[in-house]
Amino acid sequence: MGLIDPNSSPETIKVHGARVHNLRDIDVTIPLRRLVAIAGVSGSGKSSLALGVLYAEGSRRYLKALSTYTRRRLAQAPRADVDSVEHVPAALVLRQRPGTPTVRSTFGTSTELLNYLRLMFSRLGAHLCPNGHRQQPTIDVAQGLNLTCPICGAVFTPPGAESFAFNSDGACPRCEGTGTVREVDENTLVPDPAKTIDQGAVAPWSMFGLTVMPQVAAELGVRTDVPYADLSPAEHETVLHGPPIKREIRVSSKSGKLFDLNFTYRNARQAVEEAVRNATNEKGLTRVNRFLSVQTCPDCHGTRLSEQARSTTLDGLNLAEATAKTLSDLHTWIPNVLQTQPPDLARMARDIGERFQDIAHRLLGLGLSYLSLDRASSTLSTGERQRVQLTRAVRNQTTGVLYVLDEPSIGLHPSNVDALIDITRDLLTDGNSVILVDHDTQILRAADWLVEIGPGSGPHGGRIITTGDTTTITTDPDSLIGPFLSGREPVVVRTPATENEMFDLGRIQLTTRPLHTVHALDLSLPAGRLTAVTGVSGSGKTTLVLECLIPALHAHATGTPTPPHVATVDAGPITRVATVDSTPIGANVRSTVATYSGILDELRRAYAATPEAKADGLTAADFSYNTGSLRCPRCQGTAEISLDVQFLPDIDIVCPECTGSRYAPSADRYQHAGLTLPALLKLTVEQALDHTGDLRTTRTRIQTLQDLGLGYLTLGEATPTLSGGEAQRLKLAAELGRDQHETLFAFDEPSVGLHPLDVRTMLGVLQRLTANGATVLVIEHDLDMIANADYVIDMGPGGGIDGGTLVAAGTPDHLTHQPDSLTGHYLARHLARHDPTSPAHQPVRTTVRTHRTAAKIRTRPDAQPPGDSLP
Repeated sequence: MGLIDPNSSPETIKVHGARVHNLRDIDVTIPLRRLVAIAGVSGSGKSSLALGVLYAEGSRRYLKALSTYTRRRLAQAPRADVDSVEHVPAALVLRQRPGTPTVRSTFGTSTELLNYLRLMFSRLGAHLCPNGHRQQPTIDVAQGLNLTCPICGAVFTPPGAESFAFNSDGACPRCEGTGTVREVDENTLVPDPAKTIDQGAVAPWSMFGLTVMPQVAAELGVRTDVPYADLSPAEHETVLHGPPIKREIRVSSKSGKLFDLNFTYRNARQAVEEAVRNATNEKGLTRVNRFLSVQTCPDCHGTRLSEQARSTTLDGLNLAEATAKTLSDLHTWIPNVLQTQPPDLARMARDIGERFQDIAHRLLGLGLSYLSLDRASSTLSTGERQRVQLTRAVRNQTTGVLYVLDEPSIGLHPSNVDALIDITRDLLTDGNSVILVDHDTQILRAADWLVEIGPGSGPHGGRIITTGDTTTITTDPDSLIGPFLSGREPVVVRTPATENEMFDLGRIQLTTRPLHTVHALDLSLPAGRLTAVTGVSGSGKTTLVLECLIPALHAHATGTPTPPHVATVDAGPITRVATVDSTPIGANVRSTVATYSGILDELRRAYAATPEAKADGLTAADFSYNTGSLRCPRCQGTAEISLDVQFLPDIDIVCPECTGSRYAPSADRYQHAGLTLPALLKLTVEQALDHTGDLRTTRTRIQTLQDLGLGYLTLGEATPTLSGGEAQRLKLAAELGRDQHETLFAFDEPSVGLHPLDVRTMLGVLQRLTANGATVLVIEHDLDMIANADYVIDMGPGGGIDGGTLVAAGTPDHLTHQPDSLTGHYLARHLARHDPTSPAHQPVRTTVRTHRTAAKIRTRPDAQPPGDSLP
C-alpha cells in the first residue's frame, strides 16, 4: 500500500442545501485552514450557518465516534437541517455568551495562570517548618525530599502545588475555598416584631415545621402572647440563642386527644442552621436563603486559602497577595522574582516563568491587563470570558480543528482587535481552521475569505450574497458590507451639535471620589445631546456611568442619599434615568415580541370583542397562550415539545398539534380582519402593519417596532433568541414618541452584534430620543457610533491602575487631536479611511439599496456561482 499524498487532503468544506432557521436551501464552499469571516446584517442567517450548520455538524460527527456511554454524558448539538456537509473537521465553538462560571472559578483558574503561580510557590517559595521557622528555597523540594529545619531540626514534608489550591488541599476550612460564608441574618428571624410568638413572629419555626417551639419557649419562661418587640432582653436571647433543653408539653392529635411529650428546644437560629443542612434541592435552598446573608469569610478574609497555604512566601509575598495583583503587575513582578533564584533553581524557575508569561502576554494583548488573578469569573463580562476562552484554545495547540468564533470583537477596544487577529493566526499556524461571525470591519478586512449572507433579515435573508477575498467583496456591487470595508460609505450620518451650542440645553455635573481603579473625577455632560463614553477595557467607563452617574441621578430624582463615592451631583434638567443593556429578554420561550411590547394584550381584547367570541362567552383571558382556554393542550402554549431519546440528547421539536402557533385548533374559529390570532402572530412586524389598520393602539406599537428596524421579526418570535442589539431596540419600543426632556438614557454598548447598516438604524433611534428631548449616554467601542456622537468622554489612558482618569472630553474631532487618547488615534484613522475626497472612494454603483427592502440578489450574466473560486 502506497503512502497517502498529504497534498490530496481536502481544501474546502462543501455545504449543500442548508435550511437551518432562515437559510434558503443554500450551497456554499468554505476554505479550510484559512481565516473565514461570515458577515451580514442582524438576522440574516450568519449564526445559522456558522453555529447551526458548520459547528453542529463538526461537533456531532466527532461525538458520534465516541461510545454510547460517553455520549450520554456530553451535551450534543442536534443534527442540522442540511442535505450534506462534506469535509467538516471536528469543531469547537467560542460562544458570544459563554456559560456562567461556578463560584469556585476565578480569572486565575480559568486562564490556568494560577496553576503556574502555585507551582512557583511550591518549588521556589520560602516555606515554614512546623515550629514557624522560614526555610529558604531548595532543590530538595522539586526532588520530593523532606526538609530539615536548620534552626529547630524539625523534619517535614514541603507543600506541593495542590497544597496551594483553594479547590483542593489549600482551601480555607471555614469557607471551603469559596471566600465567602453564609451566616444566619438575625434581622430576618423575626420580620415583624409587632406580632406575638403565638401569631407567628418567629418565621423559621412556622416555615420549617417547628410549630411546637412556641410552647417549648413558653416553658422556658418566654411570654408568647405579647408583641415580640415588648419582650425582655433575656426573652429575646432565649428565642434567638436558647440552649437545646428538653421540656414536656401537651400536644393534641388530629382526633383531639391530648398527649404529654418531651421536645428539645430549637432556637430560631438553630432552626435555620438545621434547615441549611437538610436542604437537598434548589427549592429547599431558596426557602432557607431568605434567612441568610453572604459575608466575606472572617478566617481567610476572602482569599479562599488556608492559613498554611498563606504561610509560604515568594519575594516577600504570599500567594493571596500575589493573586491580588493585576495581570500587568504580575507580568512585571515575575521576571524580577526569577532573577533572584539560586543557580541550581534557575533553569526550573525560568521554565515555569516562561510558561506563565506566554499566557499572560496573550491576555495582555487582548486588553485584560487590569484583571487580578483572584477576580471571580462570575464578575467578568461575556467579552472578557470569551477572550479567556480564545487564549486557552490557542494554548491547547490543537491541529485539524474547526474553531467557530461567535462575535469575538464584543467588548474589545479597537486597540485590542489586532491582538485578537494575531491569536486567530496562531490557530491557523497550528493547522486549524477558523470561522468567525462578526461585524467589526477591522476584523473583516483581515479575513482570508468572506461569506456574506443576506441581503436582509429574517425572511428577507438566508441567501449567499457573495463570497471571496476582501478585494472581491469590496468591488462586488451586490455586497452590503463592501462599501464599509473599502471606505466608500460615509461615517458621519447625523448632524452633531457644534462646540458653541453643546451646552445650550443644560448641563449635568458630577464630582466623584476614588472608586475601584477610577480616580476622583470632575465630570460635565451636555443635556439633550448624544454623548459617548469611550476607552479601553478596564479604563473605568462602566464604573463612571453605571456605578457613579446613574446611581447619583437616581438618588437625586428619588430624594434618597447619594452613594458614598459621589461627592456632588447637579442633575440639571434630569428627573428620570433609564438604563438599557443588551441582556436577553425573557427567561423562557413564553416571552415573545408580542407579549413584551404589549401588542398581544391589545390583540386579545380585539379578538374577544368579535361576534363569535362574544357568542361563546369568551374574554381576553381565553386568548392568552399562557393560561387561556384556547392554548394548545399538548405544548401548553410553548410552541414546542421535548422528546426523550435516552442516550441521545433530548430533541426539542415544533409542537405537532399546533405546528408552533401555541394555540389549539379551536382558536381558528375566531377571526379579526380575516385573520385568526395564531395566523397574525406568525406574520412579521412589517406584514402585520397591513392587518391592524383598525386597531389604532396596536398599529402604533407595531409601527414603532418597524421604525426601530425590527420589521423582520415575527410577532410570535421568542424574545430570548434575539440578539443583543435587537433586545435593546425592543426595550426602547415604549419610549419612542414620548416627551423625554427630563430623561437620561444610558446604553451599555448598543452596537453589540450590529452590522454597520444596523448601527445606522440604532443611530436613528438615538436621534429620535434626543429629538424628543432626551439626554443619551452610550458606553461604546464602535468607531461609527463614536464618530456620530455630539460629545465624547474618553477614559484611560490604559486599563486598571493605568486608567481611571479623564483623558479627553469634547467633540469627536477634538478627540482625534488629543495625543494621549488611544481612542482618538483609532478614530482619526477610521475617519481618514472614509475620507470622501480620496480616489479610492469613488462609487462603483449608481444606486443605494437598504438591506430592509432588498429581497433578491441581482445576478450578472458573467457572474460565477458563489464559492467557485477559492484561494
